[in-house]
Formats: sequence, structure tokens, C-alpha cells
Amino acid sequence: MVSSAIAFQQANCSAQQTSKSFNFGHLKTSVSTALKPFLKEIQRVPLRIDLPNSIKNSSMSMVDAFVDRVFEFVDQPVLPSQANFAPVEEIGDAVKIAMIEGNIPDSFPEGVYIRNGPNPLFAGLKSTVSIFGRSSHIWVEGEGMLHALYFTKEVGNGNWTVSYRNKHVETETFELEKRRNKPSFLPAIEGDSPAILSAYLFNWLRFGKVNKYISNTNVFKHAGKLYSVAENHIPQKVDVSTLKTLGNWDVNGAWNRPFNSHPKTVPGTGELVVMGADARRPFFVLGVISPDGKELIHKVDLKFSRCSLCHENGITEHYNIIMDCPLTIDINRLIGGHPLIRYDKEGYARIGVMPRYGDADSVRWFRVETSCTFHIFNCFEDGDEVIVRGCRALNSVIPGPDYGINKIEWFSRGFENGNSIEDTAETSTETGELFSRAYEWRLNMKTGDVNERNLTGNEFSMEFPLINEKFSGIRNKYGYAQLVDSAASSSSGMAKYGGIAKLHFDEPGIHAFARKGKHDELIKVEYHMFPRNAFCSGAAFVPKHSGLEDDGWIITYVHHEDRNISQVFIIDAKNFSSGPVAKIPLPQRVPYGFHGAFMSTESSL
Repeated sequence: MVSSAIAFQQANCSAQQTSKSFNFGHLKTSVSTALKPFLKEIQRVPLRIDLPNSIKNSSMSMVDAFVDRVFEFVDQPVLPSQANFAPVEEIGDAVKIAMIEGNIPDSFPEGVYIRNGPNPLFAGLKSTVSIFGRSSHIWVEGEGMLHALYFTKEVGNGNWTVSYRNKHVETETFELEKRRNKPSFLPAIEGDSPAILSAYLFNWLRFGKVNKYISNTNVFKHAGKLYSVAENHIPQKVDVSTLKTLGNWDVNGAWNRPFNSHPKTVPGTGELVVMGADARRPFFVLGVISPDGKELIHKVDLKFSRCSLCHENGITEHYNIIMDCPLTIDINRLIGGHPLIRYDKEGYARIGVMPRYGDADSVRWFRVETSCTFHIFNCFEDGDEVIVRGCRALNSVIPGPDYGINKIEWFSRGFENGNSIEDTAETSTETGELFSRAYEWRLNMKTGDVNERNLTGNEFSMEFPLINEKFSGIRNKYGYAQLVDSAASSSSGMAKYGGIAKLHFDEPGIHAFARKGKHDELIKVEYHMFPRNAFCSGAAFVPKHSGLEDDGWIITYVHHEDRNISQVFIIDAKNFSSGPVAKIPLPQRVPYGFHGAFMSTESSL
């Protein structure tokens, strides 16, 4: 494209002129101006350049040489308290676990417990320093690695065999950097605007992509197949036995945009509802995939006026639920010298209720109090109302503070116990704004009224909610969530989860929560706390065959920082506050990660 070539030439000329002396501010302004047509064109059309291979190879060698000369990759610092966020190596063949503390129950199902999470190549997250400024990976980046624990009963004696393996999700960008054996994609989310715009340009010129495909957030199953996903790309199909990446899943070519990390299976039909947000129009598209995973049976542009980062959608028996919070991606904002991703405390928040196969005009929008919700417990219909329950905070952990602000201090203040921050007049303070509570919205489809309230108070911040998935989309009584250790999180500047909560949605608690002159009636909560300096990730619910909602187990990866060892805990959901029924030691450290799931072998994965 002509505009792309001009942008590159102007950026290149500016770089050459810096060999003596230059004005950084003038350079950054010039780069932003030069790259503006390029970024505008990125939002409209995909890049397609058809040139002879000899010219392509020569041009790419020149661009690579320029990038190697101008951009320096540097490691991001890691505090001692952040040691278990550091990556690990692949372990190779599955390792059998010899000793287990406690007993795996006889009624525990055979299957595999898999957790996804970031495991950056080349020893950790990077920043780049160049004449264009500095750009950095943010904390949610890093190539995905799957950690799997396999449960098999021996034929005849019924004894358990448990084995562990891990493996990177091998996206095309993972394979590309692996072949090069060095960091190659320039960080393109956080930093000086000219540096990010330059990263877009050079990533695209060299690789045809503006950023890496990380696939590090969640795993899900559909139509008997396992997928790994992060919402900057489509999912990757994974062999459950070997964790080998089998390629991208684009629903036979019908889905050509990012894919959110928490698609939902419709109760009764087995259809999969997915949403995809993109920085270019259409900003937000919803799709319904057939139960066999072979056909996209419904796809609709919801006509958003902004690119909202919707991490999780909800479903009920008849509706799709859309969470539209003021956490947005805006390339025009970036061109203007401001963050690519930003949470706007003064922006609007709304929840959409959409018939399963509706269009943009069919969505019933409910304006709600401004807040940030990444994760949902569940949604269901109750008479004229649609009930949505999730984890809600007053600010967003993604991407973090504006560039230039001390990250550790910002996150540390945010993770502090929120006390009654919602009841104070200090709305500009950041202290406790990342404190997340279980929350409920009741949306009246008949009157348009909204009633919303906190379900939990100040004792613990909680995130990564989960339920018995058999009750997804229908009324349920119980939910679970990982508990933030506010002290440990504040001291490290990274969220650490020191326990798990069991929420009894239909049982009242003994306290009320005051906020903005209102008193929210809280619900009953039980707690399962881990030993001191032990923290979990990827908790999942494993149901028994009884069909009772809370009859089953919580399974989670747990790391003991004092001893630097990792285990998997199995917790009886009905005897929730009691100790784990089994602790399974792992052959190597498992870094903290994101979401996990238990896949029964009865699912025919």
C-alpha cells in the first residue's frame, strides 16, 4: 500500500537523521503524523502485498536489519514476590505422580484438568527501547502454556494413576519466533505512542500481523474437541492427550475475527455463543455456532460505536447477555498520543439482552452504574427479569496505569482492601478500586427497570468466578470464586489468590454493605483458605453424577511460595471449609495463570 510505504520511508528517514543530534519530541510528533495514514488504513483493509519472492526476501532482510539496529529488547524487572509469575520450560513426556497426600475419591470422574496461562518465550516479558520511545508487554501477555493433570483408574483394582504434562500452545507467531530463536515481535500495547505505532508498522511489514497471537487465557470444549483461546485471535484446536496444537479453528472459514475467551454453551441445544471485539469496524460481532461445531448458524454486527473489551458473554435459555463496560481499544486515541487501551471512569456501562438469533435492533439495553466486569458467575431468567451475576470493580486491572505511572504502586493501591470506598466522596482515589465483589443486576424486561446490588462486602475481594457448568444459563444456587489476598497482592503489585469462596445465592448473610446511601443485603459465603503464602489459579468445578448442584469438588493449582513447590488441591464442595481431600504434588513449578477446566473422558475429547 502506498500509504504504508510512505509511512515507512518517513519513519526511516527520521531515524537516519538522528545519528548526530535530534529533538525526541519533534521526532515522536513526526512519527505519529507519518504513521497516521497507515493506522487509518489498518482499520479498513487487510494487508496484501504480492511481490516476487526475491524482492520480498530482500525487503524483509532490510526491514529486519533496521529493527535489529534501532530497537533494543530488554527484560522487564521481576520482584522476588513475583517469582512464580516467571515462565518454565516444557517438561517433555507426561510424568507419573508417585505419591499423593490424602485420597482421590472413588466417585471422582476420570478425565483431565487443564489450566491455561502466560508463559513468555525467551525468559519473560519484554520492553523495547528505540528512538521512537519505549513500548512494553503488559502483564496479561506471554505465550500460552497448558498444564494438564490426567486422572485414570486402573482396570480391576480401581487405583488411581495420575500424570502431569505441560506444553506451549503453538500458534503461528509462536512458531515464527521459535524458529528465529529470539524476540521478534515488537510490544504493541503499552508505551509511548510513536513506539507503539512503529511496532504496528514493523510487525506488519515483517510478519503481516500487528502483534503476537498469545492463546493464553482459557480452554473450552465444544463438539467433543478441546480449544485454547485468547481474545486477540481465533481459538487453537488442541489434542487433549498430547497437548499438541492442531491448528486454528475458524468454523470452516466462517469466523474471521477475534474470539472472546468465554464462549457459552446454550442449555438444551448445545449451540455455542461467541462474541468478537475488534479495533476496527465492525467493533463487536456476535455469533452462534452449531452443536457439531461445523457451521456458523448466526452472525450479526451489533453496531457498537466503540470497541469495548467484552471478556465474557452470558446466556440464558432464550437470550444472549452482553456486558458493555467503558474499557475500550481506540487506535485514534493512540494516534493522538494517548493509551491504546483505557478504562474511562466517567464512561457509560450497559448490559444488553438479545434474543438468541436477534440483530442489533433487537437488543434491549439497560444502563447500569459505571464499573468494570470481566467475569460472570451466571445469567438466568426469572419471570419478567433477567438476572446477571458477576464480579464487579470500580476500575480495570487491564491494561494497568497510564504509561509512566509506577505500576507496582498503582496495582498495590488498587488491591488494598476497599473498605467502603463506594460510600466515600473520594471518587478520584485509586485505593481499593481493583477490589472486586460479587454483584447482581436484575433487569426487568417488562418495565426497563434495573436493580443492582453487591452480594459480598469488604472481607475479601474475589475474582475468576465459576459454577457447576451443568447449571449455566439456568437458575442456580451456588457459585465459587478465587479470593484475592489483598496484602500479598499489594506487596507484589500482582493479584494473588489465597483461598476460594463458596457463595450461597439464595441464603442471606448476616451483614449489609453501605454504598452511596444504600444498604445492600449480602449473601452467605463460606471460605476455604490456603496455608500462608500459598496461592491458587485456574479453579474449576468437577461435578458428581448425582445431579445435585453443589455435589462435587473444586480442583485448583496451588503454589507454595515459601517452599517453591506446586500442587493440585481437590476440595469437597459440600464440606467446603474442611481441608482438601487430596493434595497432588507436581514434578515442577507451575506459574500462576488464568482459567482452568476439567474435561471428563465421558465427553469423548
